[in-house]
Amino acid sequence: MILSASRRTDIPAFYGEWLENRLREGRVQVPNPYRPRQVRELRFSPGAVDCLVFWTKDARPLLPRLGRIAGMGYAFYFQHTLTPYGPEIEPGIRGKRAILEGMKRIGAAYGPDALVWRYDPVLLGQGWDVGRHLEAFGQLCRALKGYAGRCVMSFLDLYPGRMDCRAFAEVPPEARLRLAEGLGKIAAENGMPIYACAEEGDYAWYGILPSACIDPVLASKAAGRPVAADRDGGQRPGCGCAESIDIGMYGSCLHGCRYCYASGGRQLRSRAHNPSSLRLLGEEGPEDTVRPLVLRGD
Repeated sequence: MILSASRRTDIPAFYGEWLENRLREGRVQVPNPYRPRQVRELRFSPGAVDCLVFWTKDARPLLPRLGRIAGMGYAFYFQHTLTPYGPEIEPGIRGKRAILEGMKRIGAAYGPDALVWRYDPVLLGQGWDVGRHLEAFGQLCRALKGYAGRCVMSFLDLYPGRMDCRAFAEVPPEARLRLAEGLGKIAAENGMPIYACAEEGDYAWYGILPSACIDPVLASKAAGRPVAADRDGGQRPGCGCAESIDIGMYGSCLHGCRYCYASGGRQLRSRAHNPSSLRLLGEEGPEDTVRPLVLRGD
């Protein structure tokens, strides 16, 4: 089984101590995002976990722990977002140059296949147009050449009620084609394979193929052995990801990105984080129904 850490929050940036504790103990509780009193308690060992997939916008806080995580027997790779946006769009993410250097450390230490660079989401407005994106993408692509094994891009999706949709607009079809053409060309010039995440459009003509972010191929390379997994039918249409178990919780990310559907501090304020807790936020309560799920290895 592949563990995802996490689509729901940025565990590497904010919760590395908790993650290391959970991996060492081989036990974590994950409340149902929609029925939080229903809790799954995952019990596992390194032999039962094929690969960890880290999702982050700043891996630097986790870097000192990677050696210990690998020493426990866990394989991993990163889905690492790096965009050129400023604090008006990503208010909690500062020091992009230092973040870039952290990404390069991952690629240098563990190889390019351990680092997937996400240029995601691509949005228009707030001072960003097609030309500015292509210029910024080119700069980042050249900087990550030889360190990231691939790039994953996607266009902004609007989630009314879960983000400030007034600040952004859907990227129109004509602009999508111009962006796809330019991004594909720049990526090819730098030897950077590029993929599209959960996009309905077909951009193969521009060298942009559909992505599987939870990817058995990358998991197999990280683990050094074949990893087989079925497609995850629970994801949105167009998603090519394989099955995984996500151990994060919504409402716990502190980046505060204006386009994010999973951000917010309400849950974090009401249910404090304890690095020793079995769950990312809060503790087990008397009304919880906890069901164990034991992952067994070979």
